Amino acid sequence: MVDRRGTVSLFNDAARVLIPRLRRGRPLSETGIDWLNEGHRRRTAGPAVDETPPSGTIGDRDFEAHPSDHTDGAVVWWLVDDTDHRLARRALRTERQRSAFLGEASNALLSSLNLDRCMDVTAQLAAQHLADAALVITPRTGKRYPVVTCLRDGQPHAGIRLEDPDEVPGLAEALQGFPPVPSRWIDPASAPAWLEPEGFGPVGSIVVTPLPGHGVPAGALVLLRRDASGAFSRDEEVFARIFAARAGAAMSAARLYAEQSSLAHTLMQDLMPPVLRRVAGVEFAGGYRPSKNNERVGGDFYDVHPAAGEAEASLAVLGDVCGKGLEAAVLTGKIRNTLHALLPLADDHQRMLDLLNGALLSSHHTRFASLVLVSTLREAGSVQLAVTSAGHPAPLVVRTDGTVEPVASQGTVVGVLPNATATTVRTALAPGEFCLLYTDGITEARGGPLGDEMFGEARLTEALTYCAGMPAEAVVEHVQMLAAQWTGDRAHDDMAVMAIAAPRSHHLSAVDGHTRGRFTA
Repeated sequence: MVDRRGTVSLFNDAARVLIPRLRRGRPLSETGIDWLNEGHRRRTAGPAVDETPPSGTIGDRDFEAHPSDHTDGAVVWWLVDDTDHRLARRALRTERQRSAFLGEASNALLSSLNLDRCMDVTAQLAAQHLADAALVITPRTGKRYPVVTCLRDGQPHAGIRLEDPDEVPGLAEALQGFPPVPSRWIDPASAPAWLEPEGFGPVGSIVVTPLPGHGVPAGALVLLRRDASGAFSRDEEVFARIFAARAGAAMSAARLYAEQSSLAHTLMQDLMPPVLRRVAGVEFAGGYRPSKNNERVGGDFYDVHPAAGEAEASLAVLGDVCGKGLEAAVLTGKIRNTLHALLPLADDHQRMLDLLNGALLSSHHTRFASLVLVSTLREAGSVQLAVTSAGHPAPLVVRTDGTVEPVASQGTVVGVLPNATATTVRTALAPGEFCLLYTDGITEARGGPLGDEMFGEARLTEALTYCAGMPAEAVVEHVQMLAAQWTGDRAHDDMAVMAIAAPRSHHLSAVDGHTRGRFTA
């Protein structure tokens, strides 16, 4: 009990043990418990504004002082040990901070599938929240291990490529995915010079922990603390492993994505339609639009195979595989490769179709395809064509006066019946004339003013009458533009178009017909 003047008037045995300097008749200020003396002074100064009980430490324990007022102005202070509650609140606050950090780390790590970016983010987050500096080391590429280093409040730096991980105790094992060794087992003095970032100072403590991946290790994380920062606690090492597990999963996903992307890119190159150009005095141009904007390949395709000699015909192919997307593209690749292997038979379209039909029937694919084969041969100023259609829309020949003539070749699709029969029709292109090959994605495109009307063969034929005399490339661009305007942003099938044209003039032999060069009249 303390009176209005701050003099101790009464205390029990527990208070005597807790505060040895308590004396009856002596001021509370002489006990050395300043926070309690200040609380009593505020309590007796006037009406309480802040009802929060004063609190502070006595020895190594935390206490709250709860007052009980008497009529004579004295105050009885009940001291309640709050140490366990404080530790619990501190632990809860720490867990909340760590949960917030892990959430931040997950968002940052999962925001990119770039491996270098994941390494930088891992090193930066670890240095900012877990240590004074951090190093991220990934499995070796070639003979060396890529290393990213980051100081607290600094930027990641990838200037080191490690050769021997055995230089750091526990690093070689961590890179293989083995559990980490306790930091107390690692002597900082044994660490190599490259491990210490420039300007870091003496290393006081080191943690080496694996970065677990999806089936294979993603690398290792090395945390450094300066000598003045103290050693890592067991709890901090456990939390570092939790963070490393998330970082390793993100890095592993990024590495897997990079590998799959590289593989897909390599395979995609063979599935993409080629860039067409002038071949043996004949103009070729092609355009392709997949059914989905996020896809680059589909079921439509075209190819031009130059002849082996000047007196032989080149072979142009345009086709449409049943279906769309990647599954159709796989069969497209098979058809293109088969036709390429059959080029020695290019002068016999029916034989090529028979062999292609047999190859499709014997495969596991249940899809079929329509296609058109066109052999082209430049003779004087004209281009001789041999056209064979296997269940495909008839090619359209556009004369210099704007007349549009369908090439009346007919046949069955390949990959369905035991025999694929087709007729071959021969025609010629005079200078300035062209032949248009297209897939039904053009004519069956739905859109227009009402939104559900097909573009149709009649509308395509009418558009081509205004293309007479245009270069092959311009014809393709014009047809693609009309189809795109017709469909707008509506769903559509794959669209492929190819133009074969006889140039209006002769290309100088000095440039061999492979560049724009100069032309004679």
